[in-house]
Amino acid sequence: MADQHTRTAEIAGDLRVVLGRLLRRLRAQAEGSDLTKSQSAVLVRLEQAGPATATALADAEGMRPQSMAKIVRALAEAGLITGSPDPGDGRKTLLALSEAARAEFRTGRRAKEDWLTRTIDAELTAAEIDRLADSIELLARIAKSTEST
Repeated sequence: MADQHTRTAEIAGDLRVVLGRLLRRLRAQAEGSDLTKSQSAVLVRLEQAGPATATALADAEGMRPQSMAKIVRALAEAGLITGSPDPGDGRKTLLALSEAARAEFRTGRRAKEDWLTRTIDAELTAAEIDRLADSIELLARIAKSTEST
């Protein structure tokens, strides 16, 4: 059992390193954005969870409302988010992605997927592509895992 745990730990370390490299390569395919990591995180959250108030975004990102206000201001000035009155409380503003931000997400994703498609085709055999396809389900299960230990 200890040998299996050791092997699993080695695989986990290797997987972390390889996935990190892959993510960096994917990010590089859609370079050109001057956004900070915090600004990008807010845009991704709005894309995935939908409109939210600045307070809700600050809570979700674990930051002070004043810090979120700076991020929101920068994103609004860049034309990447829009604000509208909250239907539940008109004193609040609901922030949402602008069409420009949605277009940027689509363009970036296409660039990443195009690079990944070309690279898979160039580097892997048909049998290896099948193995890669089979591994996606396993990686998805790991990603969904709720175990935190």
